[in-house]
Parts: sequence; structure tokens; C-alpha cells
Amino acid sequence: MPYRTLKDFNLRSKRVILRVDYNVPMKEGKITDYTRITESLPTIRYILKQQPRQLILMSHLGRPDGKVVESMSLRPTALKLGSLLRKKVHLTKDCLLPVSKTEKIVMLENLRFHKEEEANDERFGKRLASFADIYVDDAFGAAHRGHASNDAITRFLPGCVGFLMEKEISYLSKALEPERPYVTIMGGAKGDKLILLEALAEKADKVLFGGVLANTILLAAGKNIGASIYDDTTRQFAAKILRGERDKIVLPVDVVVASKFKEDAEHKIVDVDSVPEHWLILDMGPKTLELYKRELSKAKTVTWNGPVGVFEFKSFAAGTKELGNFLAKSKITTIIGGGDSAAAIVKFGLKEKMTHVSTGGGASLEFLCGKKLPAIKALEDNYQRFKV
Repeated sequence: MPYRTLKDFNLRSKRVILRVDYNVPMKEGKITDYTRITESLPTIRYILKQQPRQLILMSHLGRPDGKVVESMSLRPTALKLGSLLRKKVHLTKDCLLPVSKTEKIVMLENLRFHKEEEANDERFGKRLASFADIYVDDAFGAAHRGHASNDAITRFLPGCVGFLMEKEISYLSKALEPERPYVTIMGGAKGDKLILLEALAEKADKVLFGGVLANTILLAAGKNIGASIYDDTTRQFAAKILRGERDKIVLPVDVVVASKFKEDAEHKIVDVDSVPEHWLILDMGPKTLELYKRELSKAKTVTWNGPVGVFEFKSFAAGTKELGNFLAKSKITTIIGGGDSAAAIVKFGLKEKMTHVSTGGGASLEFLCGKKLPAIKALEDNYQRFKV
């Protein structure tokens, strides 16, 4: 089913409400990575150029669980956006308060300060819709969650995708029918991605594992992983993957282990059969890196979701950095699945050398698994509901 894009609307003198994903990393009240803000700028600048009566932005930040948490205020993002646009961005005290009609650009305070946002409450969505004439969704990073600001709101006013959302759908759609051989790298700190792996394992020719996911599958395969982090709830599912798609799965053969989870911890390289008790696996070893490069060299399409080691610590960044450098120098179509993977690629200065770096971690993974994302489904329904 189709959905509308920004260029399907005449925005002149209209009130436009734009859902962005400004769930940015923060440390001591300061933004540590502006990527999601800068990626939203083409949509924002286009809207402003069309001379709307007002632009209203909305986003969530963190998980305040329906309570006002000062450290999760969107104030730093409003200030940063204002500096990038060289325009004032007025932040409301509450996302449900009446919006001043005198301000050209308004940002609603954190949507998740109200539990109704994550509950996809219809009245909450209707209240947000009452502020505007047209709805634009440019928050691909939140598209896999059916919340009031990207689902319920679409029942009350005509909507469309922004440029970032449109670009994400376009690039990620190419991976749904990839040029083969197709290899996917699965890493990261969250083991619960395994639940989505069955569909991806069927699609891919090879699946290369790192991070907590690799630990979980190694454990399911009967390996001793010492004190390494793994996801117990998906351990059984890992065993199922091993039985069903074992010929596609590539696991580490050697790893970098540390005595503790610290940047300056004692560390060494060991075979996967020799992980010491009470030590933690924090990166892949050099033999694994070469094995993975050989597999990747056969590929024509690669998707990568999650770093393969603790890239934030210099001693345990080699696996992620070297795989990134290898792909950056290749002619392989490479799609980075957002979240920490995107942060690592940006940190190592490789973003411009990849085919596409997604702004959505979980959203990109679910999309690549062939799942219909709730926010996209809502805009498809919106296309049928409103004729413009």
C-alpha cells in the first residue's frame, strides 16, 4: 500500500507537526552524538522553506516511564537544533499544553513524560493532532513502536513521511531482495535480537556473529564463556537456530578476554575453547577477524546490526574497527543498521564510505526481517483515510 511523501503537500500557511527521533545519547546533560539531529535537518529546512504558519517538533528521550525526569528533558536538543538552524526553537513545558501561535518553531517536551504515549492512547494522539493541519513522520528509529505520536495521531489528520524516513525505507528495501551472496553481521550488547533472527537467517547466505549474541550462541553450542554477558531468555532459541541454520552460522574461533569490564583491564587473546573462568569476552580475536573478512569478501550485499566488541574501549575496538575498514574499502553494498553500529561507524570516520547508515537500530532490524513497522502501516492506512 502507498503512503504520502512531503512533496505531496502544499505546506504554505499550514501548521505542521513533525515526529523526529531525538532520542540522542546524553552524558551529564550534554549530547554526545548529534547524528539524529543533523539527519533531520533536510526535512526541517524543506518544511521551513515552504513557509508554513508554524512547525511543531515532537520526540521522546530515554525511558522516563510516564514521569517528568529533568535529566530527560528535550531542552539540550532544542538548543542544539536552534544553533544548527540559526533560529529560535521554543520548548514547551509539557507536550500537551496549548502551543503558542506566535512562535515559528516549537518543540514539545518529552512525549514519554506521559504514559499515554507508549500506550498508544487515542485521546493523547488526538490532542497532539489538534496542534496542526499536517503530520510528518521522520522518526525511523521509533517506527517499530506503535505509539500515540506515530500511530494514534494518524487517525486525526493527513500525514506523510519525511525525507529521512523515505530514505531509510528506500535503502533498507533493497536489502529485502538483496544481490547475492548476502551476508549479515549480528552483534551488539542486546541478546534479545535472536528472537528476530529466524527470518533473517533464512534470508541470508551467511550470518556472522559478535558481541553478546555470539556469547549466547557459543553458550548454546556448549562452549564455556567464562563470566561473559549473554541473554538467558533467548538461549533456547539460539539452540534452535543452531539446529536449523548451522551451515549459515559463523561464530568466533578466538576472542579477546578481559579480567574485568574496564578499559584498562588485563586482557589476552584465547581460543573459544579456552576462555578462563571469571573472565569476559569483549572482542573477537585476530583469527576470527580474518575468517569474517574471508566470508565478507564473497558477498555482494552486507547488512550489519550491532558492533562485534566493546568498541567504546580502545583495547576492545579492533574487531569492529577492522571489519568497518574492510567494508569501507570494498565495493560491497553495505547497510549499517543503526544504533551502536552507526555510532561505531561514525566514531571511526567511516560513515561516508558506507552505502547507507541507518538511524534506527531495532527498527532497521525488524524491517530487514520483513516485519511491517507500525508507523509505516499507520501512514499507509492514513493514505486511505484522508484524500488530499
